[in-house]
Amino acid sequence: MRVWGVFRLAGDPPGIQTFQYSGLPMSLNHIRPWRNISRRKSRRITVGDVAVGGDAPISVQTMTNTDTSDVAATVAQVQAAAEAGADIVRVSVPDEAATRALREIVRESPVPIVADIHFHYRRAIEAAEAGAACLRINPGNIGAPARVREVIAAARDHGCAIRIGVNAGSLERHLLEKYAEPCPEAMVESALDHMRILEEHDFREYKISVKASDVFLAAAAYQALAEATDAPLHLGITEAGGLVSGTIKSAIGLGNLLWMGIGDTIRISLSADPVEEVRAGFEILKALGLRHRGVNIISCPSCARQGFDVIRTVEILEKRLEHIRTPMSLSIIGCVVNGPGEALMTDVGFTGGGAGSGMVYLAGAQSHKLSNEEMIEHIVEQVERRAAEIEAARAAADTGTGTETGAQGAARGPGARPEMA
Repeated sequence: MRVWGVFRLAGDPPGIQTFQYSGLPMSLNHIRPWRNISRRKSRRITVGDVAVGGDAPISVQTMTNTDTSDVAATVAQVQAAAEAGADIVRVSVPDEAATRALREIVRESPVPIVADIHFHYRRAIEAAEAGAACLRINPGNIGAPARVREVIAAARDHGCAIRIGVNAGSLERHLLEKYAEPCPEAMVESALDHMRILEEHDFREYKISVKASDVFLAAAAYQALAEATDAPLHLGITEAGGLVSGTIKSAIGLGNLLWMGIGDTIRISLSADPVEEVRAGFEILKALGLRHRGVNIISCPSCARQGFDVIRTVEILEKRLEHIRTPMSLSIIGCVVNGPGEALMTDVGFTGGGAGSGMVYLAGAQSHKLSNEEMIEHIVEQVERRAAEIEAARAAADTGTGTETGAQGAARGPGARPEMA
């Protein structure tokens, strides 16, 4: 088994103590307690075949922006989102044409479909009958109690979950009159009122969101709601903005909540392609160690010391490695100031040197020199090879077909962790 790192543990005798990497999965949180995230204990529900809440992995959602009645366009967008890693996709169901199309969309979708419903209780019933895995509704705007009962009955009969979706921009009038403006207390009260309607009908397959475009308002509302219920929480900063600004706002708001252990499923709401929402969501979860998918590239911002064009290299590698789903790490560092140290903790690494060449690191160890001209193709080859090794080792572990050899242990390296599906 390869010894790839050295760590000094409290209470050890003087001198460097070694930690041996023991294979998949790996967690060093017992010696890095500052990385620990203690997740809030929520009850578990299912959205189609995706578990939400409890100890289930935090799922990533997005929403289509096509005309739902255009089945081909909507299915194409759903499939693209799923390929990018979406666990669940929501579609708007505003009219009968949309609910007629929904049945085929559900049939062709590789992931569970959530039907987004507002005001029209018949659309909710039709969506449940069409196979939606979840209904996004506000029970309070569905209408009379009899209509609410019909929607709940349809959800129960067809195995549908329900998301109570509270939004600061559409709070009930009586709450605005009571609190004068959207505030955490008003949003939580709205959520609990809607939750009570479902509970009164003995329906508990629900999750809740309390979204706002204001980061402070959303975060405060979610923190208060997390204390008030054990229902799974759907996190989001609504109407967050464009790709860059919206991702930053979401990373701040959701990142802080997730770090506190709050949140069971997330959507990054961007004025951008739904695929970008999925990518942003996964990057936030990856940064917190809550999900692992694809290549995590550690790269420097570059400076006059760089031995190659770092920015251009990373841009190319991000595109060339999009097809890799295996969780692993790659360091691309322009010079030897931080390069060797970063490479110590990655599966594959390249550090710029002089005279048009640099050093390749494999499994945290210095391996061989390489010219800058050959770098990109060689790194892609090494990453693909490393991914294949990780997948082979995972398959062997899953099937119990023997023990890991020393060579396999050496091949694994520090970043090899299974994706939390």
